[in-house]
Amino acid sequence: MNNDKLIISVGRQLGSGGRTIAKMLAEEFGCTFYDREVLELAAKESGFSPEFFEKNDERKGFLDQIFHMHVPFISDSSFYDNGLSQESLFRIQSDAIRKAADESSCVFVGRCADYVLRDKPNMVTVFITADLDERVSNICKRRNCSAEEARKLISDKESTRSSYYNYYTGKTWGDSASYDLCVNASRLGPEGTKEFIADFIRRRMKR
Repeated sequence: MNNDKLIISVGRQLGSGGRTIAKMLAEEFGCTFYDREVLELAAKESGFSPEFFEKNDERKGFLDQIFHMHVPFISDSSFYDNGLSQESLFRIQSDAIRKAADESSCVFVGRCADYVLRDKPNMVTVFITADLDERVSNICKRRNCSAEEARKLISDKESTRSSYYNYYTGKTWGDSASYDLCVNASRLGPEGTKEFIADFIRRRMKR
């Protein structure tokens, strides 16, 4: 690897364990880990409340729903005077991602980081999936909900997540052509999947 910082971008299906594996990769390579932390950075850089970015997180079209509603986390004047739009929020978040990547080696979970940092020479993009039954089971345990509720949550969340990703990147969320590596975490488990990805990254960076 040359002297450029290592950037790992991890896309993930809901319930796949992708976030956990991404955090393990950050520890493996000594990278700063960013998931929802990106929203805090964007809020700090922009001056807007973190709650605003939370509401908009990986959701295309959120602003369309609130243009004629009271927005408690920002003043109405700043909302309109700053020309805030869905694209503006994406740019603010993208700027925060770029700034973080300039400061240290990083692992980013979602939020189109693979597209935002596409010009970084030492970036590896990964997508993590898992068998549906396992994902449903993981969501049931995490949310203390029924299998039916878990399946609906997966469907709804991934619909909004894919729409957001596809709109801003021009690529297809979860499609193998959009990433350097796609892996099913059900085959090796979290630790084994982390080791598999880490080996791929080391080999990729040697080329």
